[in-house]
Amino acid sequence: MRKRIVRLAVLVAVLAVGLFEVPLLVAVGQYVLSEREAELRQDADDTAVDVAADLLRDNPVAAPRAHGQDTRISVYNHDGTRVSGTGPAQADSYVSDALDGKASARPLGELARSIVVAVPVTHETEVVGAVRVSSPRGEVYQRMGLIWLAMLGLTAAVIGLVWLVARRLAHRLAQPLESLATTALRLGEGDFSVRSPQTRIREIDAVGAALDTTAARLDDMLARERAFSANASHQLRTPLAGLRLQLEAALADPSADSRAAMTASVGAADRLEQTIDELLTLARTSSRTTAAGQLDLGGLFDDLSRTWAARVAADDRTLALTIAPQLPNANASPAAVRQILGVLIDNAVVHGAGAITVTAREAADAVAIDVSDEGGGITDEEPELFTRQAPHAQGHGIGLALARSLAEAEGGRLRLTRPAPPIFTLLLPAAAEEPTEEQAGAAPAVIPDSRG
Repeated sequence: MRKRIVRLAVLVAVLAVGLFEVPLLVAVGQYVLSEREAELRQDADDTAVDVAADLLRDNPVAAPRAHGQDTRISVYNHDGTRVSGTGPAQADSYVSDALDGKASARPLGELARSIVVAVPVTHETEVVGAVRVSSPRGEVYQRMGLIWLAMLGLTAAVIGLVWLVARRLAHRLAQPLESLATTALRLGEGDFSVRSPQTRIREIDAVGAALDTTAARLDDMLARERAFSANASHQLRTPLAGLRLQLEAALADPSADSRAAMTASVGAADRLEQTIDELLTLARTSSRTTAAGQLDLGGLFDDLSRTWAARVAADDRTLALTIAPQLPNANASPAAVRQILGVLIDNAVVHGAGAITVTAREAADAVAIDVSDEGGGITDEEPELFTRQAPHAQGHGIGLALARSLAEAEGGRLRLTRPAPPIFTLLLPAAAEEPTEEQAGAAPAVIPDSRG
């Protein structure tokens, strides 16, 4: 590309200079020739004035003095006979024209070795003789050659300057494209942090911006896939643990009804599949695109009770889920809220102690869901507690980080409102619609404790 730009620029310069310079060279040649003829005519006029009186009286004419070294001057009487100077002994056509009263010169386009000018010598209105002046064309050609050489040298300088400018322009155009090629290569190798440099060339910057946007999207997509892998491994432990407990309980009691165990296992497998689908949906959305109307807290709490009943009972602990009366509807994704509460309950099961309580209540213009247990408390600072794989998070990190990111994606907040005994509070935006009559008159919905 660089060579093509330079070659094209030099070719255009040569054509432009050639189209301009060739006519100029011809014009300069004509000008030099005309100027030399004017000089010879001036010499002839001066000589005619000097010899006019001598020719009138037929006196001897002194040899005329030429101003140029190669200039020859001859004087002729009215009969056409040379009487002084150097030149043809008898009048030629130019002298004859001059004796007829007409000044003459060799036409510019006629090929000849000399430039000839002849003028009449007059006394009042009478032609008494003629003066002939000639000069070889070599002197004219020498002048023209010097001028042409200077012009050709200037032409070479102009073309050289164009070559230098073209090289600089080619570098300016090619270097950003080479950088874009490098950027695209690194992007293809998986380096999504690469960004295209600004070149202040609009078209190239547009391509670079498109590459940067692609890199950012690929980086975000890869980050979501990695987050999904980490989150899935964390979130699937609970349903897998419940399924394992049910199967182990069935194996431990051979006399038990195997059909009931298989039915419970199928239910656990369904919940496991639901968890996988929800994680995939959440991983592939970056905004609140999964929210489908208002959140059904009653159905969600029933599902949480069925999911966690066996796990909590295995540790000889209780799980109580309560919904306050006249609670407004929350505007959030059921999948996201289910995953958030699943993380908080799992955190209470693994790191807490005693009864686990989940309470949904009204908080100003939001719906608050508190998850608490009777454990000794949390000593980590809140920023570190919600940081993924924090060094001192004591195992809380990945789950709580996931829960907070899901809450913020739904326009809500997740906070540790009390460290000991610990209470985590999830705040969700309340829906704009008024609560239904059923919800307004219903008593507090309490899901019985699950105990083994």
